[in-house]
Amino acid sequence: MVRQFRRSTNHPPLLSVHSMTTAILLIAHGSRLDTANRDLDWLAESLAQRRPDDQVRTAYLEIAEPDIQTAGTQCVEQGADRVLLVPFFLSPGRHATRHLAEHRDRLANRFPDVHWELKPPLGRHDNLVQVIEDRVDGPGVA
Repeated sequence: MVRQFRRSTNHPPLLSVHSMTTAILLIAHGSRLDTANRDLDWLAESLAQRRPDDQVRTAYLEIAEPDIQTAGTQCVEQGADRVLLVPFFLSPGRHATRHLAEHRDRLANRFPDVHWELKPPLGRHDNLVQVIEDRVDGPGVA
């Protein structure tokens, strides 16, 4: 199932000579458990509400669909000329660095007129410390 999350807006688009149509491709590992994959859908929907002028899509490194190549192609087919690959990974391990860079390079070779940019994993970020603290202070799970 292909999902694109986009909020409609009543505001006219801002036009600029230098404007680019941006797609944000949120990438997770992928799980056989659909409930685990739905977390990325929730994140995409929430981000789309905050960034109504961008395409927001999900993709998975393995196991779940759509895969990165399919979702990246769909971004281009929907008019993106700039695609930001945003890993939903905590640390810069092999998946978040080497494997995603390989996918970016394959997409860039297929679509050389599109700007492909791999963003860093979540990693060391002050907001992440607050999220962990909220979890520590919050209720447990059954």
